[in-house]
Amino acid sequence: MDATQALAELAELSSQVERAVVLDAKGTALASTGDEGDALARSALELLASAGELHPSAGEVTRAEVELAEGGLFVLREGDRTIAATTGPNPTSGLVAYDLRTCLQGIDEDKPKRRRTARKPKEDAEG
Repeated sequence: MDATQALAELAELSSQVERAVVLDAKGTALASTGDEGDALARSALELLASAGELHPSAGEVTRAEVELAEGGLFVLREGDRTIAATTGPNPTSGLVAYDLRTCLQGIDEDKPKRRRTARKPKEDAEG
């Protein structure tokens, strides 16, 4: 499925996610759940950059989370894609992260999969 479809499914399945955006490797929004996708994308990239500055030798930041009284901001990066989402107050961190990761992984599922070929039935050895 494409990014728009994946976010629609995320919005339907996750009661905690209020807004979300999917970014490509360059930080460009591929899809968002609302009109504020660009602002959410900028916030997500700034959060990842700030987190990376804390321990520059640790490598790329793959997850960052900020929880405020009004709600949370979650950012996950896997491979070439990043997803960011806002939640209401007191989100269940593990569940939100799971939902976001599942959404990211669902985007590439439309790649052609290798199919196993069925074995030909063995012919009887009768002669």
